[in-house]
Amino acid sequence: MYVDKTHYLAKLMEGGFKSVFLSRPHRFGKSLFTYTLQAYFEGKRELFDGLYIAQVEEELARRQGREPWGAIPVLRFDLNAKNYSTQEALRERLESKLSTLEAVYGIVDVASEPEERFIHLIHAVYAQTRKKVVVLIDEYDKPLLETFDNEELNQKNRILLKSFYEVLKKEEEYIHFAFLTGITKFSKVVLFSGLNNLVDITLADDYSAICGFTEEELTSHFAAQIEKLATKYQQSVEEAHAMLKKNYDGYRFSA
Repeated sequence: MYVDKTHYLAKLMEGGFKSVFLSRPHRFGKSLFTYTLQAYFEGKRELFDGLYIAQVEEELARRQGREPWGAIPVLRFDLNAKNYSTQEALRERLESKLSTLEAVYGIVDVASEPEERFIHLIHAVYAQTRKKVVVLIDEYDKPLLETFDNEELNQKNRILLKSFYEVLKKEEEYIHFAFLTGITKFSKVVLFSGLNNLVDITLADDYSAICGFTEEELTSHFAAQIEKLATKYQQSVEEAHAMLKKNYDGYRFSA
């Protein structure tokens, strides 16, 4: 089952944003949406058959003066699936992702610090493809949340991440689009002081349902599954709805 959220993808493209930030709790579909963005920018048209974006991509491309479904190089960094309890864990994670991306484009590592390798990677990919890159960073704050009770390690991770994320501003002329997700709201004062072009859509009305399911979507897309749930627990469909609402409702992501 998949609830089509690609109208939000189209809205992002039409909005003319350069760098976007989205905060949501765990298990809300942030990673799924970043994968959706990756597939879209990589021009994987076949994955979008029957979805909203497939219906509007040609018109969207025409208005933006580009070819529909044109592939753009994507640099994706997932900081979620890692334990950051050791001194070198974050650096190793960043270097591992950089090495993987460098291998894709046949790039030789010429820098020692992660932010310098990131800059070199962006420049090298642009030189190869003559296209600006898309940067996706999923769970930007995981290395900080996991080390919250270790002040020394947390500060070390914060300094490393600050330098790494500021590349998005320093190299913005080579970046087509950047999208960052996390659990905590970012702080322009502490971590993103140099990234003043980041647009926060966390509580924007137009994007409030970009992740997760609304009650309307639950009713329209999962009616058969809710009926099975009601049967299993010997409830009416209305009682099953009420149980789901009690356990999972209550989130609001609009101002």
